[in-house]
Amino acid sequence: MIKIRYSLTFLLILSVVGVLAQGRENYEFMRNLPVYADSLIADLTYPLAWGNSDIRDFDAWKQKARDKVFDCMLAPPPAPANGYDVKVLYEEQRDGYKARKLEIRLSRYYTVPAYLLIPDGKGPFPAVNVLHDHGAHLFIGKEKVIRPLACEDTVVVKDAEEWVKNYEGQYFGDYLAQHGYVVFSSDAPMWGERGQKEGPRRDRYDMIAGNMMMYGIDLSAYMTFDDIRATDYLASLPEVDSLRIGCTGWSMGAYRAWMLSALSDHIKAGAAVCWMVTTDEQLSFRYSRTENGGFANCLPGLRRWLDYPHVASIACPKPMLFINGSQDKLFPVAGVKKAFQTMHEVWDSQGVGDRIETELWEMPHSCGLRSQQRVLLFFQKYL
Repeated sequence: MIKIRYSLTFLLILSVVGVLAQGRENYEFMRNLPVYADSLIADLTYPLAWGNSDIRDFDAWKQKARDKVFDCMLAPPPAPANGYDVKVLYEEQRDGYKARKLEIRLSRYYTVPAYLLIPDGKGPFPAVNVLHDHGAHLFIGKEKVIRPLACEDTVVVKDAEEWVKNYEGQYFGDYLAQHGYVVFSSDAPMWGERGQKEGPRRDRYDMIAGNMMMYGIDLSAYMTFDDIRATDYLASLPEVDSLRIGCTGWSMGAYRAWMLSALSDHIKAGAAVCWMVTTDEQLSFRYSRTENGGFANCLPGLRRWLDYPHVASIACPKPMLFINGSQDKLFPVAGVKKAFQTMHEVWDSQGVGDRIETELWEMPHSCGLRSQQRVLLFFQKYL
């Protein structure tokens, strides 16, 4: 018989851990939400939404709403002192298009790695900024939507090949390039080559985002500011027809797509796959899952003025496509339907109801071949 002796200190530690795990009899938070979440939701009146605001001129409303979004995004990253200072790190020929890896200075603070695909032949071509997803997987970013170039480490290539299964094995960006579009994709802050020295850890993301707020800046906003500047760069390329630029993405990439459509005049059409909902459904106790995208789509104070579909409506009268899945556990169908209805009312109010297309498919949270084909057909129609 083996006797195991525990020190008094060790037993005390086990006791403390057990007590901490039990929690207190009285509490104020559960399931990631305050217990008064319903009261918070009831107090969200969205006074700046189109139809709620006392502004009746649509262009004036758009400017006011856009200004409020930028205000809630806090301080933007300072612009680079001497332009984008683009470096081509690698180039290879693919079937019908060239693939380049770039390094672009989007801010005085940092450079951003990106991929650029350029169709063979004589341009200028229509272009699409393809925005990568979240997936709680931070090791790769741009490589989720564009096949990694030969210069990349084999670990990166292998990881991308595994992740692209979420897109049914097809790289979204390469698919668009094969159909004649210049395609751009860059790493968002905290993803890929903009990640953590210690390695990608999802549990550190919110902590880092909180520390960024201590500097008076917002990490999610930096992602959107970068998307806007990257699109400005895309529009400046001689291979690109600056009047035919779109954006698309899945999941967080979809959020980035409708945000970019709302805030960038260079975007002429946007397509979002699996990211649209209303706050009252997203942050409710009615569902087993509560919002956990956290700081990836958090702009301080914005919900006091505008809900997600109200912000997306700043894109009106641009053509917009929204696809969501009825089996998507991240976005309750009730919230998706409410958001779709809100946006349709905005486009209808401006006499351009035919330019917004909202579709609820029988599918989970995914962006497979059918979704990508639908986005391509949308861009072929409008770009």
